[in-house]
Amino acid sequence: MNLIRVPALSDVAEYAYAATVEPPARLVFTAGACPLDAEGRTVAPGDPAGQARQVMANLETALAAAGARLTDVVKTTVYVASSRQADLVAAWEVVRDAFGGHEPSSTLLGVAVLGYDDQLVEVEAVAAVRGEA
Repeated sequence: MNLIRVPALSDVAEYAYAATVEPPARLVFTAGACPLDAEGRTVAPGDPAGQARQVMANLETALAAAGARLTDVVKTTVYVASSRQADLVAAWEVVRDAFGGHEPSSTLLGVAVLGYDDQLVEVEAVAAVRGEA
């Protein structure tokens, strides 16, 4: 995997602008990770950052089940059910921090509504894994 930073584009973005995956690699596509606890309850109602923490924990668990890690992720899409930019930034900061120095390409979107009661955040990912799971 190669995360591509593009000098001709702004360096304000806290992610790579593109990513390439050279064969052989196994791609892992996750469903949107939601802010649900083990009993299926939405955690941290009204708190985008709190929900993002649960989302990233759930994403990491889903990736592990497929033999992948956060450092294998090449692309994420982050959905935040809010029209307030501050809510998007609060969720994004948690997502960004969960990846540490690994900065996969990402899209951050404000949306009208997500699927579960009180849900504000959802993250889907694509990972590229070398070797067998």
